[in-house]
Amino acid sequence: MTLATGIKGNSKVLAENSNSARTMGSGTLDVFATPAMIALMEQTAWQSVTPYLEEGQGTVGIRLEISHDAPTPLGMEVSCESELVEIDGRRLVFEVVAKDAQGTIIGKGRHERFIIDEEKFQKKADAIKA
Repeated sequence: MTLATGIKGNSKVLAENSNSARTMGSGTLDVFATPAMIALMEQTAWQSVTPYLEEGQGTVGIRLEISHDAPTPLGMEVSCESELVEIDGRRLVFEVVAKDAQGTIIGKGRHERFIIDEEKFQKKADAIKA
């Protein structure tokens, strides 16, 4: 399998207390939190390209440009779709869209990830605290 633009991903999560704005500290309401939506977008993107990477490679998020456009009540499912729209060396650019169970777009934008050697990256991160 070859990494190429057009690769799509899909993920779903239930809006619940553990990912509410109140619990995650991003607000005071019992609604799906912006950080939870961002995590879903990142997860959808990285999981979509993982099968196309070489053994020992992974991706890390390096940029997000998103909007959170509509609230989602707890108890409702949220889905996310990603599409790989650009490859520039090891930099990957995705378009991401999150929707509630009624099909309303709750968030959208672009997300960039960078292909890394996981072992080398982890060693570099661990060395910071040494």
